[in-house]
Amino acid sequence: MPTTTDSVLLTGPLDSAALRRAAAPLTVHVDDEARARIDRGRRFFHALRHGDDRPIYGATTGFGALAGYPGRADEADQCDNTLAHLGAGQGPDLPHEITRAALLLRTWSLAQGLSGVSADVVDRLAATFATTFTPAVPRYGSVGASGDLIPLAYATQALRGRGHAYLDGRRMPAADALTVAGLRPLVLGGRDALALVNGTSVTTAATALAHDRVRAAHRSLTALTCLLTDLLGCDPGFLDADLLRAYGHPGAIDVGARMRRTLAGTTPSGTRPLQEPYSIRCAPQLLGAAEDALRYVDGVVAADLGGVSDNPLFFPADADADAAGDRAGEGKAVHGGNFFGQPAAFAADLLASVTAQLGNLAERQLDLLVDPARNGGLPPMLTTTPGTQHGLQGVQLATTAFVAEIRRAATPAAMQSLPTNLHNQDVVPFGTQAALRSYDTAELLGLLCGSLALGLRQAVHAGARRPTAPRCGALLDTLIDAIPPVEPDRPLDADVRAAARLLSTLDPS
Repeated sequence: MPTTTDSVLLTGPLDSAALRRAAAPLTVHVDDEARARIDRGRRFFHALRHGDDRPIYGATTGFGALAGYPGRADEADQCDNTLAHLGAGQGPDLPHEITRAALLLRTWSLAQGLSGVSADVVDRLAATFATTFTPAVPRYGSVGASGDLIPLAYATQALRGRGHAYLDGRRMPAADALTVAGLRPLVLGGRDALALVNGTSVTTAATALAHDRVRAAHRSLTALTCLLTDLLGCDPGFLDADLLRAYGHPGAIDVGARMRRTLAGTTPSGTRPLQEPYSIRCAPQLLGAAEDALRYVDGVVAADLGGVSDNPLFFPADADADAAGDRAGEGKAVHGGNFFGQPAAFAADLLASVTAQLGNLAERQLDLLVDPARNGGLPPMLTTTPGTQHGLQGVQLATTAFVAEIRRAATPAAMQSLPTNLHNQDVVPFGTQAALRSYDTAELLGLLCGSLALGLRQAVHAGARRPTAPRCGALLDTLIDAIPPVEPDRPLDADVRAAARLLSTLDPS
């Protein structure tokens, strides 16, 4: 099996970088501090569960709308029942990086000791990340409230050896995948099963990963806008610091400063119009507004990565009292709604809106670049022999389709609540829908940036001037080294993807 030296500690908050790393084998440490929290929480839950007749949701009761009825007496049987009725998902499997990131989030949340799970559950979850084991989880079935119940139930069942999973990218029965990976199936008791499914880990993982991709595209598009400005010989006065300070928005001020650094040393051609099209002249205002919006999403993602989503939560007494006898009366079990994914739903909807407008900007900039009426006299479609060659014509057509798809998917999900579960869930956030949709459109945004980068590389081949700003010149040289000129015509799908991957690795400074 693969090995890795990369590691994550379950004490302290997660960050989105850890979620990205979880796509590959990763060492997850259950350190002494985490283990002590988990053990205290488990002892406290056990004292409550067996100490008096107070109901504990999901442990002594039914689930959801049936919480007013007694649950099954046997703890293992209750765990089986928790998961069995949630096997109702449909659709294609989630991307592996979302599934593994969601499991890392679930592991971290349980390791905070407020869910009453056993240390063995956390240990076995942690061990999974050292392998390529990935549960097969259907995309459709969650409303983002009471946690991502159905997708997380499939993930949990796979960890028990039921259903299907992937190992080294190959789909197979989960029991076989566990055996080959050298993993032991999860054994559940108490409220372990409910704790594994009663959180918004899929929603949070998809939002965080989408946010990272949109952040990378925003950086790329900022740099590409500078390169476009330089290649066309535009006057960079639209980035004037006093002008943007007067505008008053922090994002625009910061983006403008970044663009001025990138364009330092540029020399205008003197042949451009007094005022450039909005796709150039208003770029700092558009990109700046996107920056302000992304900063809001930064905060939501950070809070979700550092928060516990489950219900109920168990708060033991202080450590000394707990050690003296596990006296349940000195702590509390609180039933509430920390599984409600509204923050991520709002953030993912905002992310989709940002993605759509950044996509609009990239597509319009490419359209400007291939149009001889606006590109300073470069040939149509950036081909040196129009008619016998077609240059960027296919790519420009595809970008129009990408933008249409992003726009179609950008309808907000967070306000489209539908009651379900006999009106127990009478208002839901649809955060899972918002998050997965944002993840999908973020990938298209990356392809739009790759398409624009390919156009800028081809523009110089078709007669545009070399950049006059050193940083713009360095960016162009990086593109030239990676992508040959388009002459003669060839399929450009792989080139667009290569450019998108290259942009995602560039130094953001």
